[in-house]
Amino acid sequence: MAATSTSPSSSSLSAEQDALKALTFQRLHPKTYLERFLSEDLRPDGREFDEWRDISVIVGSISTADGSALVRLGSTTVVCGVKAELAEPELDKPQDGFLVPNLDLPAICSPRFKPGPPTDEAQVLSDRLNEVLVASGIVPTSSLCIEPGKAVWVLYVDATCINYDGNAFDATLLAMVAALKNTRLPKATYYEDTKRTICSRKIMEPLPIGRLPTSFSFGIFDGTHILADPTSFEEPLLDTTISVVIDENGGLTSVMQLGLGIVGGDDVLEKCIEAAKECWRTSRNSIYGTS
Repeated sequence: MAATSTSPSSSSLSAEQDALKALTFQRLHPKTYLERFLSEDLRPDGREFDEWRDISVIVGSISTADGSALVRLGSTTVVCGVKAELAEPELDKPQDGFLVPNLDLPAICSPRFKPGPPTDEAQVLSDRLNEVLVASGIVPTSSLCIEPGKAVWVLYVDATCINYDGNAFDATLLAMVAALKNTRLPKATYYEDTKRTICSRKIMEPLPIGRLPTSFSFGIFDGTHILADPTSFEEPLLDTTISVVIDENGGLTSVMQLGLGIVGGDDVLEKCIEAAKECWRTSRNSIYGTS
């Protein structure tokens, strides 16, 4: 009796059917799907709980901007451009310029976002980014003064996510800091007799960069699992997201939490902070080196 064998085509068909079943189950029962992976100490994309996705930073890619950067965090891709404009300072802060960060999450970057005005998520992330940049003092606003009470620089730090696969906050902060570090402004002089500010493109000056904040975000799933660098699949299933911001010396700048209260409280926070510092020590401390 001849032995039966499975043809390559039938094996391929069987593999495709299994993949389709898994994809269907993932869409219909996402939480159970994730729970089954985590019970095996693994995540759906093959990473361990404390493993981060690869990062790349490319600066100076937008020739029309005063500074720019493109960051890839796994599949999440964010491009950021800095545009400088002249303005009058506020009356109560005559020697301070302005830093205006903004993040756009367009419909093209993910099916979860729809065309139209900025989403609530984009506005919340923009506010959080502004808080971090102000708290870190990355660019002292006093350094943006051209003439007290007369003229200052406004830096519009506009980031756009062109592919969304979770953790846009970390990727966008990386892009904004790298773009600011890449920024060069023309030498500006205010002339009292004409009440005008003249810029010389022959002399381009870098920004006086202070601290360099880097964010490390963690998702808390089911009150027990701490997942570093959550993906777009994991994010909607999380109880809480914690973002730990570390400066260029490895010091703690801030900790932000979105979502429900944390089961385990301070112990979970301490684990996230230590994991963030360890990641900074082992890989992220030189992330801006090329910018």
